[in-house]
Amino acid sequence: MTKPIVKLTEYNPDWETQFENENNRIVDVLGNKIVGIEHIGSTSIRGLAAKPIIDIMVGVRDLDEVSDFVRPLSDIEYEYVPKPEFKDRIFFRKGLWGQGTCHLHVCEFNGMEWVEKLLFRNYLRLHPQAAEEYASLKKELASTYQYDRPTYTKKKEPFIKAIIDNARKEF
Repeated sequence: MTKPIVKLTEYNPDWETQFENENNRIVDVLGNKIVGIEHIGSTSIRGLAAKPIIDIMVGVRDLDEVSDFVRPLSDIEYEYVPKPEFKDRIFFRKGLWGQGTCHLHVCEFNGMEWVEKLLFRNYLRLHPQAAEEYASLKKELASTYQYDRPTYTKKKEPFIKAIIDNARKEF
């Protein structure tokens, strides 16, 4: 098992195409079981350096129905990964552990997870200065915590929370 490291790459416009391809594949296997699907995370923000992992958020009416997703998603190479620390979402990964190419987050449509992830993404898309600050923070943390992805992620939380708070006020 390879240990996940934090390796940022410069923005790649192909990430949008990769999302569209995955979007189509997910919709093909889940169809009307989903209410919405969004490209989230750093790869969804033009110009932002990121770990080259496409984060996809799928909105559903009821998280209890997600157990029915495991088989069809496995048919398109998404593996269910139990994450007890995630209270409001269910996680799937495409690719090897620590080397995933896509992360799929299933949550309640218009629930807190859904809303906050879109607030964060949309705020950074509309505020290049905030996106630049986030990029600088990520690069600094990636340098410090290259071999400690959980800490890298945890150290970003205060910035993310501040952006979500700003977005709530603005939007």
